[in-house]
Amino acid sequence: MPEKSLLHMPGIVTVLNTPFTADDALDIDGLKKNVAYALDTGVAGFLVPAMAAEVGKLSPAERETMVLAVLERVGGRVPVIGGASAPTTEARIETTKRLVALGCDGILVSIPFENELQYARDVEAVAAQRPPFLMLQDWDATGVGVPVPLVARLFDDVEAFRCLKVEVVNAGVKYSAVLEATGGRLHVSGGWAVMQMIEALDRGVHAFMPTGMHEVYTRIFALYQAGQRDNARALFDRLLPVLAFSNQHLDVSIHFFKRLLHRQGMYATDRVRPPILPFDAHHMRVADELIDHALRLMRECANR
Repeated sequence: MPEKSLLHMPGIVTVLNTPFTADDALDIDGLKKNVAYALDTGVAGFLVPAMAAEVGKLSPAERETMVLAVLERVGGRVPVIGGASAPTTEARIETTKRLVALGCDGILVSIPFENELQYARDVEAVAAQRPPFLMLQDWDATGVGVPVPLVARLFDDVEAFRCLKVEVVNAGVKYSAVLEATGGRLHVSGGWAVMQMIEALDRGVHAFMPTGMHEVYTRIFALYQAGQRDNARALFDRLLPVLAFSNQHLDVSIHFFKRLLHRQGMYATDRVRPPILPFDAHHMRVADELIDHALRLMRECANR
């Protein structure tokens, strides 16, 4: 296991939104600005590209270009996890091979769960490409995701599988069950369920994978780790209006955080690629009010 493994780096792992220019090309300068800014706030790593990056709308060449840009800007300071999710087993294997060759410190893959035999076979196929570590994305917007006994068995049997990103209904119970089943040795991250961040910290979750507001998340994490749970809770509570709006749907989150990054001067535009849910005038009004609020929180945290 590499020294830079996330197992030794708890904290905030930023999932990068994809910036586009006005003519729908990748805005690599904007991407690098966001990476540099996130590094300065103390994030523990990056995931690129994943669902928040509109990964299904990116060509293989665009995916590689993004990963290379992030690896170059990070320069080995923190782990960069390459997103290898794809619709088929063959595509996941091929994408994993490319990302390992590019130099990613780990690989994340989301594999649809049909049954235990199929899932284990697909995990082993990705692990056979010898990523430095493998993070499974346990994504299930309407259910409880991959069965915990299977997670524990794969952790024991598949050497590369060291990390799990949990994004399921009732994530808190899943966090505790997975940590107990693996003796706390499996690195567990919270993704979409970041709205339960304080509960997740109480349960022993190692890392969180949001898409923006780096100063605020790193501050909450640092306060909690310093034993200041009440202060961490108070700051997190001030963030909840933003999360309540942005987390109503993945597409709303993408719209919102791109709009925020554009307001910050990171991204040249707040452009998203279709198909995506509309973001109408009412959305924009509320989003701009909440972006003002988020920017105030970010300034407060940056000045501490």
